[in-house]
Order: sequence, then structure tokens, then C-alpha cells
Amino acid sequence: MTADPLVLSAELDRATARLLDTVRTLDGNGLVAPSRCEGWTRGHVVTHLARNADAYRNLLSWARTGVRTPAYASPEAREAGIAAGASRPHEEQLADLVTACDLLRESIDTMPAEGWTALVQWGMTRGVPSDPVPAARVVWARICEVELHHVDLDAGYGPADWPASFSLRILHDPATPHAATLISDDGTKLLTVADAPTVTGPVHQLAAWLTGRGTGTGLTSSTGELPSLEAWK
Repeated sequence: MTADPLVLSAELDRATARLLDTVRTLDGNGLVAPSRCEGWTRGHVVTHLARNADAYRNLLSWARTGVRTPAYASPEAREAGIAAGASRPHEEQLADLVTACDLLRESIDTMPAEGWTALVQWGMTRGVPSDPVPAARVVWARICEVELHHVDLDAGYGPADWPASFSLRILHDPATPHAATLISDDGTKLLTVADAPTVTGPVHQLAAWLTGRGTGTGLTSSTGELPSLEAWK
């Protein structure tokens, strides 16, 4: 499975189009309803997706220019930005999200080939700087944000709607807890983890369980119980 950002950018466009189609339906009081993210309304999720696009654009600017440009000024600024935008009217939130997505797309399109190999840092985790990663990972990371938080909107889009390529790639992502050997319901071995139980089921349900977007219903474990998971990072 490729990690080439130029190949994945088309997948990002399709994921973004699906997301925007859903957000367009959330007029009236649609954004004030609870999301699947604890303590967040749908408005919080939509605002987060807009600010996340800005954050990834900052990282691509860093890679392009060599000028250190953090994704967010600080964890506190990230949270404040989401809180400040969550209660805006639907039209304002939709326009903001469209603009943020378009600007990120422009940044991707204008990235010079050598820029993708430049190292950037996502931010801080519990006060510790994240490990540097190539800017090429930004496109895949944005796909994850869009697809996972689209489900979190709890507005009719679920893991069964994920493209098969996304679900398969999630299983191998370093951020995914690798707590089991995974086998699809047609018997295909998808991931091998030594000294771990085997979990079997449809690929999208495996991906949903590993990313906290599913309870594991429909999956079976060789031990009779699904292993406990760390939170998806």
C-alpha cells in the first residue's frame, strides 16, 4: 500500500467531498447535536477539521520553506480555537471548512518534490515533542482525520462507508494499536502480531475497532475475548 502523497491526494479529495456533503446537511440545529467525541458537539468536530487543515498547511509550509512553523501555537491554542468556533452558524462553519480544505489542497499542489522528504513535527504529547516525520505523511494523516471524524459526526456516515483501501491501510498504520493478528472474514491474513490473539472479521469492522470507532461487534477472537486496546493516537 503506497504512502506516496501524490497518489493519496486523490483519495483525500474524495474523502473531503464526502465529508462536505454530510456537513451541508447539518443545517438548522444539526451542528449543536452531540458527536461521538466525548464533550464535543458536531460543531466542535467541524471546527476541529477546519483548524486541522490549517495546522497541516503550517507543516507543509515548514517543509517547503525550512522555517519552523508548528501545526498549532500550543495545545492550549488548539483547544481554544476549537471551542471558539464550535457554536458558529452552519453557513459560517461550512464556508470555513471549505476554505480551509481548499487552502490545504493548494499547499499540497504547490509542494516541490524535495519538500516531501523534509522533516516536521506534529506537536507536543504530554509535554514531550513528537518525533520528526517526513512531510509526505501529512496527506495520509489528513485522510485519517477526515475519515475518522466524519464517523464522529454521527450523521449517517459509518465505518462501512470507508473505502476498503482506507480500512486496510489503517490496520498497518503506526498509530494503530497492534494488539492482535488480524484475519478478514474471507480468511485473508491482514496483519501478524507475534504472541497475540487472532481477531477475525470484516476489514472495516477491524479498522473501526482498532481506531475506537466500533465496539468490536461482529469480530471474533481466538481467546473468546477481544484484547484491550490503547487509544488510537
